[in-house]
Amino acid sequence: MAEPEFEQARKELVSTLENSSIFEKNPEYKKALEVVSIPERIIQFRVVWENDKGECQVNKGYRVQFNSALGPYKGGLRLHPTVNLSILKFLGFEQIFKNALTGLNMGGGKGGADFDPKGKSDNEIRKFCVSFMRELCKHIGPDTDVPAGDIGVGGREIGYMFGAYRAARNQWAGVLTGKGGSWGGSLIRPEATGYGLVYYVEHMIKYASGGKESFSGKRVAISGSGNVAQYAALKVIELGGIVVSLSDSKGALIATDDKGFTPDHINNIAALKLNRKALTDLENHSFRYVEGARPWKEVEKIDVALPSATQNEVSGDEAEALIKAGAKFIAEGSNMGCTQEAIDVFEAHRKEKKGDAIWYAPGKAANAGGVAVSGLEMAQNSARLTWTSEEVDEKLKGIMKQCYENCLATAKEYVTPAEGEFPSLVAGANIAGFKKVAAAMQDQGDWW
Repeated sequence: MAEPEFEQARKELVSTLENSSIFEKNPEYKKALEVVSIPERIIQFRVVWENDKGECQVNKGYRVQFNSALGPYKGGLRLHPTVNLSILKFLGFEQIFKNALTGLNMGGGKGGADFDPKGKSDNEIRKFCVSFMRELCKHIGPDTDVPAGDIGVGGREIGYMFGAYRAARNQWAGVLTGKGGSWGGSLIRPEATGYGLVYYVEHMIKYASGGKESFSGKRVAISGSGNVAQYAALKVIELGGIVVSLSDSKGALIATDDKGFTPDHINNIAALKLNRKALTDLENHSFRYVEGARPWKEVEKIDVALPSATQNEVSGDEAEALIKAGAKFIAEGSNMGCTQEAIDVFEAHRKEKKGDAIWYAPGKAANAGGVAVSGLEMAQNSARLTWTSEEVDEKLKGIMKQCYENCLATAKEYVTPAEGEFPSLVAGANIAGFKKVAAAMQDQGDWW
């Protein structure tokens, strides 16, 4: 069976490793690549539930437990009609290396179902979640596999699933992250991916400008309007940047004045999303809504681009458009937000234009803040403690700084940049994550 998303993610990693010196320095790691590309376990099951009309419904449920060399499997649960094994394997594969880059003890996994929460009542969602967890609870646990939320799985769904796990297993355990604050959740978790993304890019801007520039005055194009996009936008505004776009699945909302989006606008968008309404409701003299478009070709001047909606949302020609619009930094808030063609455009520009080039950071590094705080939630649960938002935010900043510095140093070591050229952060992220997992697997006898 064809698995295009998984093959794309695997090829992206393989091409990076082959174009570096890692296999020259460690030829035995070729075997590690072969082993790490196959999940340790794939669980597939049916989910039978009853809708409000009393009719029996059935969906396909999955959990891909990809790699546990560094810790319990960790990765989200996605509820969306497009969910299939290829998408979950791609996400789980990426998750292995992303989790490795956080420096925390977490393996990689992903799961979900082809259930569509849109248009369902609270009662139907509760019934689905209970039935889904009735099977999944046999395969997860705080030291085995700790799922989190993803598309279609927010605080409500995590709550229903946690209650179903507790009832089925007769134990309160930190088996899911993204929990409610009064029953084991971590502060800063909803904000973490967006905040972490901006913290990562902040280090890129400082490095590229020799410490002279920050987000202050930068025009920032963001796609998406969910959690990641909202909190990235709020953090950019807090740091003095101007947010010039957001988007949803129907089109892009573009700021028409120099002020861009304000925190009030972002709060209005959060309320719209909660009621499952489109961004068209915000179209007025300050914003124009472009039906069927993504922001990248709609904004004339951009300094920073943050794709934060879904996979493959920046194409090759959109990458060219971003460069033309003056973008100097692009970092993925979404997983595999850029197509391979787009990455090739950015990397070619980095080599050709050196210090004047656009600089690209992949999602496995730039959006690792979300899973990092999930890891911090696991730590709090294990210790039966709750940290303040300041403590969590400080730890998140430290993790994103260490992640950036690891990517930078690894890129310099294994893909030596030419004079005046920015190091390849995509190569650095892939090699650093892979190397850490491969070494742990070798120590544990997973390959030799």
